Amino acid sequence: MTRDMVSADPVGPPRWNGWGDPDRAVTLPGAVRVLLPVLLGRIRRPAPAATLAEVRLAPSRLTPADLDALRSVVGAEAVDTTDEARIRHAGGRSTMDLLRRRHPEQAAPDAVLRPADHDQVAACLRSAAQRGVAVVPYGGGTSVVGGLDPERRAHRAVVSLDLRRLSGLIALDEVSGEAVFGAGTAGPEAEALLAAHGLELGHYPQSFRYATLGGFAATRSSGQNSAGYGRFETMVTGLRVAAPGGDLDLGRAPGSAAGPDLLRLFLGSEGALGVITEVRVRVHSRPSERIVEAWRFPNFTAGVDALRRVAQQGTGATVIRLSDESETAVSLAQMGRIGRALSRGASAVTVFEGADAAGRRERTAAVLRVAGGTSAGEHDADDWLRSRFDGPYLRDALLDAGVFCETLETAANWSRLHALRGAVDQTLRRGFADAGARPYIMCHISHIYPTGASLYFTVLAGGMPADALTAWLRIKAAVNDAIIAANGTITHHHAIGRDHAPWLADEIGETGVRILAAVKRELDPNGILNPGALVAAVSQKGS
Repeated sequence: MTRDMVSADPVGPPRWNGWGDPDRAVTLPGAVRVLLPVLLGRIRRPAPAATLAEVRLAPSRLTPADLDALRSVVGAEAVDTTDEARIRHAGGRSTMDLLRRRHPEQAAPDAVLRPADHDQVAACLRSAAQRGVAVVPYGGGTSVVGGLDPERRAHRAVVSLDLRRLSGLIALDEVSGEAVFGAGTAGPEAEALLAAHGLELGHYPQSFRYATLGGFAATRSSGQNSAGYGRFETMVTGLRVAAPGGDLDLGRAPGSAAGPDLLRLFLGSEGALGVITEVRVRVHSRPSERIVEAWRFPNFTAGVDALRRVAQQGTGATVIRLSDESETAVSLAQMGRIGRALSRGASAVTVFEGADAAGRRERTAAVLRVAGGTSAGEHDADDWLRSRFDGPYLRDALLDAGVFCETLETAANWSRLHALRGAVDQTLRRGFADAGARPYIMCHISHIYPTGASLYFTVLAGGMPADALTAWLRIKAAVNDAIIAANGTITHHHAIGRDHAPWLADEIGETGVRILAAVKRELDPNGILNPGALVAAVSQKGS
């Protein structure tokens, strides 16, 4: 059955203290309100959150001479020191970010700079380095790992470098199937520009409506269509980068043996090594057909085995994701299907786009049936597809109701996946119990490979202490230790940021960290770029 492709739905400016367009904010469905006390026990109403007018910021640390120097680079209108601009660039959109923003006293950058092109970005970095000012690159503001915290560390001040004026389609090579975009181009804008030429990029993470292509590259993003089109890093064929130590233009040919691939060095660099200003990506013809189908499995274990077979046999799903029993129940409750929500079982969604969609659906369905799956038709898959970018709005409603809600993710080989899931689950339960809280833990797989898969956990909790932020930091540190001990990755697609920086050496080794630090010293000798992110001098985990 055919379906309309993803459209570039118009969205308003994001909330300063929540996710996305305020006009799209949701209230908790009645069925969910009924279930929450059953699942979580007593829920404490939170203290009223501060309003934007109540927020108090420290005065900007930038001197008149600093401001004059920056205005000479980008223009007076592109240097913003208003409190509202500063607070709107005060971090990302993790639960920790949002809990901090409920308080009137906030940390914020000392100014927001809005350069218009690569040369202005490079000039901003030179000026900031000369004046001892830290720079935090900012795209769509959707980081959930502390990637945008306005840290100055040893520097006099810190500015947010808002890259959203670097937007639009710069070049299109339809013969080669490549497009060059400004790094500040948001996902919907990129897809709309390509659609005018009958083309698509096909990268749809949950942050799609706001996140930028530069952000996708800087964090090694993975979208919901990764089974069909790959992770974002596999789509990137070239980058233009500005750094205090010099500029780079990477990606000369589709294949090269000219030494190590420096292009890959900046994929996942999180603005700590340089600022990505242009992104060249491969594009494909816009698919004209979409087929969706939902599936049920007796349990998560059976579903995992089914997805492994699909990945290893390469049956061609564009999207395939599996929700465990707990996530399936909550998803059904959100849709008002309490009867089914109370039954046990896991669920999956499959999507097939483009050429031979029907054939690929049939081949995948045959594998899923052999593994114990039962088709549930199109309805649940359509529901997921329609609301797939809206999950964070529900998180905001839960926080407002006093329910703690946060996510974390990892990945491992198939042979270690169940042990990893068990280790994370047990560590979460132990941590919340120590905090006097009652959790409800959900897990899904949304990215699969022939050798393994990702695990994405969503945690709800009632009865959290008044200082939920400190309690969660302690729990998350223990979970990170458990992930490393179980041979999982510290992050599959959310990036390192500041939250995961203490565990980077556990994954890539001390030698790997020294290599990154050496590259940073060469490209950013004064250490002004995103201090504390990715390569951080952290001596104690969880500190």
